Amino acid sequence: MSNFSWGARSLKNLSGVHPDLVAVCNRALEISRVDMVVIEGVRSKERQKELVAKGASKTMNSRHLTGHAVDIAPWPITWEKQAFIPIVEAMKQAAEELGIDVTHGHDWGWDSPHHELSRKTYP
Repeated sequence: MSNFSWGARSLKNLSGVHPDLVAVCNRALEISRVDMVVIEGVRSKERQKELVAKGASKTMNSRHLTGHAVDIAPWPITWEKQAFIPIVEAMKQAAEELGIDVTHGHDWGWDSPHHELSRKTYP
């Protein structure tokens, strides 16, 4: 078990996120080798439009709009891809332990902070 806990920012960003994904995030934090922060959970359509316009997102059909996705970064925040590997490992282990179908942006090769409930299981 880690000694990490969610800060106020992360707790706020988990508000409105699907309870199954919150459970995975909470378990991942318990078993993580690194501290982490939830940088985004539920997004408004306006926020999604901003991200698409900036090229930071590729779709207006984001799972963030429905509370089915979170973006998690190492704390302190760094954008180096390697720094996300322990978080991805913890999220995968937590999802497997809890039997919750989660897809990881890191596996896509371009969105390491992103974790979402599978569209197959959570349409």
